[in-house]
Amino acid sequence: MNPSSNPDFPENKFSAATELRRAALHWLVHTDSAAKAAGVRAMAHAWHAGELVLDRDAMLSADADVPGRPAHPELVSPLLVKSRSMRTEEGRAAMIHALAHIEFNAINLALDVIWRFPHMPEAFYVDWLKVADEEAYHFSLLEAHLQVLGCAYGDFTAHNSLWDMAEKTKDDILARIALVPRTMEARGLDAAPPVRNKLAQAGDHAAAAILDIIMRDEIGHVAIGNRWYGWLCEQRRLDPIATFSRLTVEFKAPVMRGPFNMEARRAAGFTEAELALM
Repeated sequence: MNPSSNPDFPENKFSAATELRRAALHWLVHTDSAAKAAGVRAMAHAWHAGELVLDRDAMLSADADVPGRPAHPELVSPLLVKSRSMRTEEGRAAMIHALAHIEFNAINLALDVIWRFPHMPEAFYVDWLKVADEEAYHFSLLEAHLQVLGCAYGDFTAHNSLWDMAEKTKDDILARIALVPRTMEARGLDAAPPVRNKLAQAGDHAAAAILDIIMRDEIGHVAIGNRWYGWLCEQRRLDPIATFSRLTVEFKAPVMRGPFNMEARRAAGFTEAELALM
């Protein structure tokens, strides 16, 4: 059954019989970006209110496209995404749009981890639900600021490299955790402060304040990735550093280039041994 046609999944209401991982899949395939963000926030509230149950062992399948996306933005090669000066309002809007697209992808990534990978401890799913909830909050802040600038999500082109890595790692939870939250998403720890400063220098202090919120929360998200990567390596008796090196080659992860935000990466749980290799 397509989750969007399942009567157990009304748009923003959850019954006590609704299961968390199925709810995550429902919102993952949802195509309306604003409704997805609102639905994820409602799902998190329902979980904490005791209105959802968790089936850690259910083997789920998606009967709709994963992830669900709106018709726009048009997805193009990263090389075709135009770079604009943040000295102009259009340039600032383009940057906010790019950040909103990252947060939209991040919602989908957290939801995908929840539904796709069974047999993990309950704390695993609760952690990624927290990530999905906060990414939905970030997206909503950025989307609202886009409207202040006279634009909307979908008005500019965007690229899909973050989800491309999720697709590569869809059959391997260890690779997914190693190469998405603690590699691709961790790049935000390095990139966000300079962007925040440029927005502030251009006089967009509201956007800078949103970046402060995102940066604060993203440290926690990367820490969750580091924690579960360490747990998986321990369960499989794998050396974390050697395993990470192998996975980057096996899955053709992009080479990470500095400068790196070492302070934020330490706060997110990267070890000194890992930082020494950057």
